Amino acid sequence: MVAKARPSLSAKACVGGVRRWCSAAGLVASSLVLVLATNPVSADVFKYIDQHGNVFFSDEPLTSTGLKLEWKRTATRLAAQNREQSESIRRKQAEVNARLKARSEAEAAVAEVYERRPVAPVSGSMWVRRTRFQPLIESAARRHGLVPELLHAVIRTESAYKPNALSHAGACGLMQLMPGTAERFRVTEIWDPAQNIEGGAAYLRFLLDLFDNDIRLALAGYNAGEGAVKRYGNQIPPYPETQNYVRKVLQFLWAEEESRQS
Repeated sequence: MVAKARPSLSAKACVGGVRRWCSAAGLVASSLVLVLATNPVSADVFKYIDQHGNVFFSDEPLTSTGLKLEWKRTATRLAAQNREQSESIRRKQAEVNARLKARSEAEAAVAEVYERRPVAPVSGSMWVRRTRFQPLIESAARRHGLVPELLHAVIRTESAYKPNALSHAGACGLMQLMPGTAERFRVTEIWDPAQNIEGGAAYLRFLLDLFDNDIRLALAGYNAGEGAVKRYGNQIPPYPETQNYVRKVLQFLWAEEESRQS
C-alpha cells in the first residue's frame, strides 16, 4: 500500500482507495494514520523520495525507478514517535500557558501596587519653594509637550523643590540630574534652576517618546536609566528603589491633577 504523489509510478493500491501526498512533515502524520489503520502492530513503513523531491510512504518495498529509500521503520516505532511528539507539544503548550498565567498575575499585582492612594498636600516651606519655581516649570512643560503636573511630581519626589539638593550618587538640583545626563541634554550650569528643570524636562520627553508614552516606563528610565528598562524587556526593573520611585511619583502626579481640577 502506497501513499504517493504521481499516479504514473506503478501502482500499489492505497489504503481505502485513497492516494495521498503532501510535504514531508505533514505526510509523516498522514501516512502513519493510513498504515496503522491497516496493521498497527507488525507492518513496516518505508519512506522513499524521488528525483523531484516527492515523498512516498509504503508498507511494502518499492522498486520503481528513481525512488531512493530514505528509511524503513516499524509501525510500532512510528506510533511511539508520534506519541512522543504529541507529548512534547502538550508539554510546550503547558509551559506557555504557565508563563502567560504568571505574567497575568504579575500584571495584576503591579496594577494593585500602583493604584491611587491619598497623599499629603504640599504645604509649609515646600509650598513656598513650589510657588517660586512654578513659572519655570510651566514654561519647560510647554516647550517639551509635558503636563506641568508631571514635572511637579518628579521635582517633589527628587528634591522636594530644593534647588541645592545633592544625592550620595552625585545627582544635582531640583530634578536631580546626573552630570552625564546634564551634558547629554545641553545643561551647562547644573545648579541653575531654569537649566536644571529644562534638562530634566528634555530627558522626560525623550523617555516618553522612547517608551511609547508609557509614563511608568518613562519614570523607571528616569530613575534607573533607559538601558535598565530595555534589559528587562521594557518592564519596570525589579529594583525596589525604582519601583518605589515610580509609585511615589505617580501618587504625587495624581494628587497634582486632582488639585488642579478642584
